[in-house]
Amino acid sequence: MFKIYVFFWMHTIKYKIMDDNQEQNQKRIEFEDINLARQLFGEHNKHLGIISNALATKINARGSSVLIEGDSISTGLAGNILGQLYNLLEEGYPVYLNDVDYAIKILSGNDRLKLKDFFLDTVYITAKKRSITPKNPNQKDYIDAIRSFDIAFGIGPAGTGKTYLAMAMAVSALKKGIVNRIILTRPAVEAGEALGFLPGDLADKVDPYLRPLYDALYDMMTFEKAAALMENQVIEVAPLAFMRGRTLNDSFIILDEAQNTTTQQMKMFLTRLGFNSKAVVTGDITQVDLPKGKPSGLIQAKNILKDIDDIKFVFFSKEDVVRHKLVSDIINAYEEHEKTV
Repeated sequence: MFKIYVFFWMHTIKYKIMDDNQEQNQKRIEFEDINLARQLFGEHNKHLGIISNALATKINARGSSVLIEGDSISTGLAGNILGQLYNLLEEGYPVYLNDVDYAIKILSGNDRLKLKDFFLDTVYITAKKRSITPKNPNQKDYIDAIRSFDIAFGIGPAGTGKTYLAMAMAVSALKKGIVNRIILTRPAVEAGEALGFLPGDLADKVDPYLRPLYDALYDMMTFEKAAALMENQVIEVAPLAFMRGRTLNDSFIILDEAQNTTTQQMKMFLTRLGFNSKAVVTGDITQVDLPKGKPSGLIQAKNILKDIDDIKFVFFSKEDVVRHKLVSDIINAYEEHEKTV
């Protein structure tokens, strides 16, 4: 456990007046386990530096304690973040640089949230022994929706973990015996579905469009394991056109890039769902590659199905991007540019 000490002077919180007349608070936190404290602080105190820069505070470490200086709100938030990250370490969860960033975002948005509800909600452990967990409230809602609903939609920009988390849930369900197979599909559409110039048969032509699904799958398990499951048709990766006429029982089905489905394709896909099956539909309605004038099946489904209680929609925003920090910066830069065009 950790203890919090707040310096008092003449029965008031010790502070100093800054040049801008804002009160400067000091808060000391002492952690009982020095080894866990060192993990919390990070190599060369990098974790403390991330928190300090993000919250405009000054954080100094000595032994197993830290002294936080800043305004009352920032020092309180910094203390909350450090305390909850320390509790994660006590539970055996290793805290990395990205985890510190996620913790700052989560608790800055709502300081009453518990990091344990996110970081200890393990969806799947990869072949490289890395735990896949939700990194923000919308990802948590998304995972809970997939658990609770037979059909769940994840709609939002690239980098928010829509496909990756769905894949992790699918592999987990297969491993636990909840389903007998996984089916991964995408519409073969890229700026108008011009596939004729590509070499090979239809399967060869659409394979490049399915590559992101393969990438996510190979991140979950070894290449050899995935190849064996695909050879035995336990895992099937196929273009959406191959779904027509099928009834998919005991399956976990993921439709990726659904913004590029037509109305007929979306209806066809959703009506493939069989008994003991689960479907997850992901897409970004701002990146539709269908020919001009052809409506997106995902956008229409969002409006048509919104009142069906047993279907859940989860919406992500650019604030939920969990890729490299530059991805968020790039999205913001393009949005600002589009405002001037």
